Amino acid sequence: MNATMTSSAGLSQKASPLQTFFRRETWTGYAFLLPSFFLFIVFLFYPLIKSVYLSFQLTDPKGQVVEYIGLENYVQLFTNPYFLQTLKVTGLFILYTVPTTIILALPVAYLSHQAIRGKRLFQFAFSLPLAVSVATGSVIWALLFNPTMGMLNAILGYVHLPPVFWLSDPNTALFSVALMTVWLNFGFAFIIILGGLQTVPEELFESARIDGAGMWRSFYHVTLPLITPNLFFLLVISLIGALQAFGQIHLLTQGGPMNATNVLVYNIYLEAFRDYRFGTGSAQALFLFFVVLIVTLLQFRFLEKKVHYQ
Repeated sequence: MNATMTSSAGLSQKASPLQTFFRRETWTGYAFLLPSFFLFIVFLFYPLIKSVYLSFQLTDPKGQVVEYIGLENYVQLFTNPYFLQTLKVTGLFILYTVPTTIILALPVAYLSHQAIRGKRLFQFAFSLPLAVSVATGSVIWALLFNPTMGMLNAILGYVHLPPVFWLSDPNTALFSVALMTVWLNFGFAFIIILGGLQTVPEELFESARIDGAGMWRSFYHVTLPLITPNLFFLLVISLIGALQAFGQIHLLTQGGPMNATNVLVYNIYLEAFRDYRFGTGSAQALFLFFVVLIVTLLQFRFLEKKVHYQ
């Protein structure tokens, strides 16, 4: 009995340095993660908690909390025609940009993936918008949209068409911003789809050619099902990006003219940081958070069933 107890004590003493080592490794890992935790707390969790708090409060013109008003800020959102117009503009902006970008990038990526001369040059050229920032792209397109010196109106003049006031006309402003956004997002969509095409085994294309399938038929029956994971990822990311669009609208139109380009994110900016109505601004920000969450969950719930994972 004593010998057994002695051996057990010896084993525990031998295991003690190992336990100390793993404990030290664990705390070392936490130490390395501490800066990330700090950044998440400061820039994510604290603003989220603060937004929830402010969404139930009434603030004065200086942005200071005046009183607790409960759900009144949320009630005002859905009874305010101005906010409903903002939702309509946001929906149109998504409709103009997300499907258009994917529909344009898909055939271009497929054609540039074929064995053609200079395809690397084409791939480089089509992916260039990925390297352009929102601010730089907005400056470039502001020059193109200029009603007197812009290239777009110059092209219209060559074909004897009247000039278009791209950014100052409420009927064309949202379309113009969407056009710039499609160009800006095209490079990212092109890279994602091209990456999916490069993972498709070449043997499948050869088998399709042997069976007599042409380029477009092999694309529809062979390529398209195999790149659905890339298309699904691109759709999710593009929808979230469209819901959070801000930079190009701020630099090109600032929500105008006549609120024709005032999407939800820009309206949050105006409410909170121009008018200092932090209560309604926070309520809109939380509403946007739940919209993004619900849209993403719905996509995973219904669209992921159509995805063919290899």
